Amino acid sequence: MFDLKTKILIVDDMSTMRKIVMKACQAIGFTDFADAADGSLAFEALERHPNVGLIISDWNMPNCSGLDFLRKVRGDARFKTLPFILVTAEAEKEQIIEAIKAGVNGYVVKPFSPDVLAKRLGEVHSKIKQK
Repeated sequence: MFDLKTKILIVDDMSTMRKIVMKACQAIGFTDFADAADGSLAFEALERHPNVGLIISDWNMPNCSGLDFLRKVRGDARFKTLPFILVTAEAEKEQIIEAIKAGVNGYVVKPFSPDVLAKRLGEVHSKIKQK
């Protein structure tokens, strides 16, 4: 599992959803967060918070989607290995394949519980450690 002191960047255009993700992370034991309302603002937040150790981003957002944000992160040498989880309301196979090709580490389907998020975080952490 990720160190519970890991700073998590939570990205979602809905402030309520950002709070839900944060509360789920807090239930797991995480305490350090940054947040942003879309992928463009999230990239700016990454530059302001270079100590971010994990990104949890919604897929569907205006201005810059989670997938576009993922591509931007993977295209920047400073952040290309940063663990990135996409949150989506849809579990369509084509979307998941597209995200995997773009370099996502994992995804979570809404709605989810803290237990489901904790399980996915554990899986992502295990995959990263094996690399």
